[in-house]
Amino acid sequence: MTWHIITPEYPPQPGGVSDYTRLVATALAAAGDEVDVWCPSRQGEVADVEAADGVVIHRNFGDFSRSDIRRVDQMLDQFEGPRRLLVQWVPHGFGKRAMNLPFCWWLLSRARRGDRVELMVHEPFLEFTKGFRRQNAVALVHRLMTIILLRAASRVWISIPAWETYWRPYALGLKQTFSWLPVVSNIPVVSDPVAVKAVRSRYVGNEDSLVGHFGAYDRDNTSLLVAAVAPLIGNGRKNVLLLLGRGGERVRDALIQKQPEMADRVHATGALDDVDLSVHLGACDVMLQPYVDGVSSRRGSMMAALAHGLPVVTTSGRLTEPLWAESEAVVVVPVENVAGLVETTRRLLADVEGRGRMGRSAKALYAERFDVRVIISALRDAAATVEGPKEPGF
Repeated sequence: MTWHIITPEYPPQPGGVSDYTRLVATALAAAGDEVDVWCPSRQGEVADVEAADGVVIHRNFGDFSRSDIRRVDQMLDQFEGPRRLLVQWVPHGFGKRAMNLPFCWWLLSRARRGDRVELMVHEPFLEFTKGFRRQNAVALVHRLMTIILLRAASRVWISIPAWETYWRPYALGLKQTFSWLPVVSNIPVVSDPVAVKAVRSRYVGNEDSLVGHFGAYDRDNTSLLVAAVAPLIGNGRKNVLLLLGRGGERVRDALIQKQPEMADRVHATGALDDVDLSVHLGACDVMLQPYVDGVSSRRGSMMAALAHGLPVVTTSGRLTEPLWAESEAVVVVPVENVAGLVETTRRLLADVEGRGRMGRSAKALYAERFDVRVIISALRDAAATVEGPKEPGF
């Protein structure tokens, strides 16, 4: 089986899509498939081809200009057809100020020439927002891009089921297959009890609890987290908050500027490599992971917590799938109930047996539904049942 994976970013370029694509590409290669990744060149470097972990990486997409697309088009033609193109789709990832219509038309042209185009939709499109003319113009173009992509695609993989309800109207009656393909944890689990103990001793005493948070620290989710921190950490409580990953320093500084008395109860690690991040995750008693749109299977930070067998307190919202409430792997609180988020976290910190039970359930849920082996099996099973490319629209 041969795959051509097209992605807007790939390591060492940072980003969740970058890490996800590497995991999928290397896992497909480990399963015996031929995998070529097509991505932009690293900043300041000339386009290049390299091999790593059984994957051939073509850094030839530049900034996804028309000339870059023509170059890659000619290079793809050198491979035996029909080709399977697996596109990691985020609308803002392909240049042209997030409005790269020529890239979408190119994918449709590849489909018309017999290639099989599959999309992995990480994000659908910008929402329309009253009073933001520039954003609304981009949002409109995103929908035009979606219409073209749905004409090109033989299958649409979606990181959460909700994306089907966002995209299906733009199929304009065309029959289209949507399949759920959750994201995976980008952080390999490291088993090192000595290192974990050392991390805990750095931040908490024997009677203290370590509450962790791992995320991108975007404005909305951070505001929700901050609202829960003061009643959970302040007022002499024996809880310590550990902000994991790049961006946490900024949040910590803002917190202690408003409440200086919390300076010794809130810590931020800054950017960590995968090994250190895994060890720091393992040191936490509970992960506090609120999301303004609710927990969902597109959240890599949640996947990391599950993979590490950590008890998690999170929020339900408009994008939350039923499986989270149905499972015993996490505690879910309505997003608007900040007081409930705090109280639930307190109760869980006091319940050692409950935390252990939740941690085991979290690990089992991850292995059953989200492990990279499950994702690769879904991709390969779908590919094995395909007889040929679909007839593209238009």
